Amino acid sequence: MVPLGQPASAIKRILAVQTFANWEDVPIFDTESAEAAFWSENRPAVRLMESAVAGSADATESVTVTLRFDPRMLARIKRLARMRYLNYQSMVKQWLSERMEQELRER
Repeated sequence: MVPLGQPASAIKRILAVQTFANWEDVPIFDTESAEAAFWSENRPAVRLMESAVAGSADATESVTVTLRFDPRMLARIKRLARMRYLNYQSMVKQWLSERMEQELRER
């Protein structure tokens, strides 16, 4: 039986979606259309999504790292962060994350 308002073809598409249990199973995409095609046919397993939620214990753990900056560079970083209404440490983490993703894509 098809729920009201849902065509049978939509139900078949939902049932045909593949699940994956590991983030490493998600490829690095060359184009947005390739990424869209992947996500239209795949979804993460429920346990994988639960582990990715910010409130989970694994996601909230972090390691303290000490970096030394030139005082003028740190002042400029803080000024940029204020202009974006961000905490400067969060902004630096975001920069590192973006660069890491770029490096991985270029491999």
